[in-house]
Amino acid sequence: MQARHYKTLSNMYRKPNAKPNQSDVAEILDLEFEARRAFVDADVTREEDRPRKIFEAYPCFKDIGNVMDELRRIIGGSNCKYIDQMKGRWAEFCSKVQFYGIWKKVLKPPLPLDVRGVDFTVTLFNALPSLFPSKTTPPKRLGGASEALLHILKPGEDAMLYLEKRPLSSPVLLFDGTTSIVAVGNIPVTTLPLEDFWEGMLVLMAYYYTLHLTYPKCVATVLSVIQTE
Repeated sequence: MQARHYKTLSNMYRKPNAKPNQSDVAEILDLEFEARRAFVDADVTREEDRPRKIFEAYPCFKDIGNVMDELRRIIGGSNCKYIDQMKGRWAEFCSKVQFYGIWKKVLKPPLPLDVRGVDFTVTLFNALPSLFPSKTTPPKRLGGASEALLHILKPGEDAMLYLEKRPLSSPVLLFDGTTSIVAVGNIPVTTLPLEDFWEGMLVLMAYYYTLHLTYPKCVATVLSVIQTE
């Protein structure tokens, strides 16, 4: 039965640039959830190789909608409203963390008021590792700890070249001011529309869960806080 479901799913993505109906994909993913998680969680490959192997087996996870739905299966179970509820909690967390950041003197007022805005999101990504610091320093080639979460592309900077040199195999967002690339390790996976950029942290968390990845030590504290929230 699992092999039949897997074959059906593979056929949906056989053609280049295939875009199967998400509800059809979700139906199949629902049917073989336990077997799929056993495959993903087996730890039979090195962690840095795991994303590529999972994407080869399940190309559907290059679609953010399917990854968020998998996060719902893992944590929210049959609660079909889980993702919307999570986004609401994230917006509330973003509002509260502004005041915490000012109190900790990590953020300086005035801050962007729109927690769904691009300016606020960039400010938040840069500040979070300092607000919830880890004991382990980031790799020297990485730079600051926030680079484990978000990298702002400089004008003319090549995204693929940056990913090839990146010392971490964890999920990351690359942002050039208009387009956000979601990458895992050195694999560019998909793009995040500008209007959804504020949800970027939730997308990263969805990939951590879906691909069964370990948090980098330099941002383990902040990711654990977000996981709890």
